[in-house]
Amino acid sequence: MKPWRWLLGLIVIALVGALAWSWLATDPGYVLVRIRGWRIEATVVGALLVLVALWIMVALAWWLLRWPFGALSRRHRRVSRTRMRDGLVAMAEGRNAEAGRALERAAMHAPLRAPALLAAAEAAHRRGQCTRSFELLDAAAQYSPQAARMLRARVLRREGRAKEALALLSPEADAGRLPPSGWHELVLSALAANQPRRARIALEPLRKSNALGARGYAALEARVLSASLAAAEDAHSLHGLWGALSRTQRQAVDVLPAYARAAARTGSPADALDEIAAALKREWSPRLVAAYGELAEDDPPARLRVAEAWLTAHPNDADLLIALGRLYLRTAQPQRARDALRRALALHPESADGWEMLGEVRNALGEQAEALRCYGNALRVTRGQPAIVTARDTADTGVFAVEERDHHGVPRLPDQPTQAR
Repeated sequence: MKPWRWLLGLIVIALVGALAWSWLATDPGYVLVRIRGWRIEATVVGALLVLVALWIMVALAWWLLRWPFGALSRRHRRVSRTRMRDGLVAMAEGRNAEAGRALERAAMHAPLRAPALLAAAEAAHRRGQCTRSFELLDAAAQYSPQAARMLRARVLRREGRAKEALALLSPEADAGRLPPSGWHELVLSALAANQPRRARIALEPLRKSNALGARGYAALEARVLSASLAAAEDAHSLHGLWGALSRTQRQAVDVLPAYARAAARTGSPADALDEIAAALKREWSPRLVAAYGELAEDDPPARLRVAEAWLTAHPNDADLLIALGRLYLRTAQPQRARDALRRALALHPESADGWEMLGEVRNALGEQAEALRCYGNALRVTRGQPAIVTARDTADTGVFAVEERDHHGVPRLPDQPTQAR
């Protein structure tokens, strides 16, 4: 469309020029200028051309006068941009001292002052100079006060001063004037200050901003909801919080175990364990299975029957076997617990929970030396060291094979990715 607009503009200009020429051709006009004995006569067109020529000459003379000063300012601007670029690259590469020097020099150029000071404050904090970071933030607040406030709150939270960060952000939050980074920082600071209710209030404006994306927001929301459930003081408040959650929020993998633990703490684990069992019917999750085994204190025999039913469809799940080991031990079946845990460790020998649970089972069977060795393996795995496995731990290593089929009913190999429908 642009060529057509240019063509139309040229046609309009040509028409206007033709009309002006036809109008001036019959009477070109007369201009007389007399000043101090000078007499200048010209037509209107000639006078206009002379004025245009004079304007061009004055503009050229002004440009020539300003050129030396412009050259200096252009060089200053170019050098400042180079320093800004080098400083940001150095900070990304972890050369924080070099980044701080380059960014503080870049801040000498007025247009770059605010972002350069903010980045220099971040670099100073990364190299452990908190006092210098706050000084740079004070300077940046004169040019970009809101961004400086957000970064100051982040630095305070990282320094373990979450309550000060909350106090800094609360006035703007109460007025609803926080930017997306401010709402995000308010949520993180509230979690660090053990104020999950304040964090929940800040979730809604953060969701509306879409600053974190769907995946990032879901993870943060799960953290906040888990903290809120864990902070419930009694069963009544816990059930009130749980009832206020949507179905999607309840089905989050991190939220459901938090609810189950809080329910066990407040003396009402049955409903939470039923929620976990229902969630596992919809979608299998090893983390939910582990939580089920840890918290199934309410009627262990009935919970054990539910978990044993899952074993038919998931015989090679180490977390399910560990959960079964816990339940077998609670129902006074230490030998069956030992067999389940040995299979679990054969499948996943780097499980600290499995080794610790096997140590408890060995202790219940009176095998003190083996129990101590299992506890030692749990400690080694926790420290990132390999477990010391003996023949007694690997005596039962058979892994059942379960036929797996895709959505068309065609058998597929284990661990083969399922094709999208």
